[in-house]
Amino acid sequence: MIEIEDLTMHYGGLKALDGLTLTIPQGELFAFLGPNGAGKTTAIKLLTGLMKPLRGRVAICGHDMASTPLRAKAVLGYVPDVATFYEKLTPLEFMRFIADLFEMDHARATAQTGDLFTKFSLHEHAGNRIENLSHGTRQRLGIASALLHDPQVFIIDEPMVGLDPIHSRTVKRELRDRSRAGMTVLMSTHLLNVAEELADRIGILHRGRLVELGTLAELRSRHEAKGQRLEDIFLGMVEEPERTAA
Repeated sequence: MIEIEDLTMHYGGLKALDGLTLTIPQGELFAFLGPNGAGKTTAIKLLTGLMKPLRGRVAICGHDMASTPLRAKAVLGYVPDVATFYEKLTPLEFMRFIADLFEMDHARATAQTGDLFTKFSLHEHAGNRIENLSHGTRQRLGIASALLHDPQVFIIDEPMVGLDPIHSRTVKRELRDRSRAGMTVLMSTHLLNVAEELADRIGILHRGRLVELGTLAELRSRHEAKGQRLEDIFLGMVEEPERTAA
């Protein structure tokens, strides 16, 4: 569902991403981990077509992001780390706008909106302008709007930003349930406990390179000396200078 081949991006002399190659199959919930500046956000911007790579290829559900971007984006849902909106719209108006972008049937869009507003506790905010909503409510709206068209691939950067424990649980449940139903999820997060709880596989980025990849059990097996917690494994990877060239 997500194919990445030799993805490379430089900012001047900085190698933000250095030859990333990765395949993520249908229904997998994949977590990108890495310290600040590791290349996670750059990778996501290249995957979603927001930037063009210096070298390499991205395909979403078999659609090449460079040659057929509209087909790739039609099956993709994306939530950035800071969701952006048309601030003067209400959440209900914004969902209608998203439905129009994806050329959704009106009845289906209305039903989907009602279901998502129920799941993410948005009905009470439906008539308020987005500019007046709290950060957590905006985050829930961003996730709901990206799920509206039932994407086959869902990419989310820092999914739990601004969410209280109740709504964090709701988002985690929704991501898990949808991945089990066949949606491919790629999330980038600094919250190692979220990756530990949700991810089928974990990829650790460091200085633009994928330095580790596998299930949590595989990571624990390969790095037994570092401990059983993902935090210990992660810190052991990114704090050892010799690993940066691995």
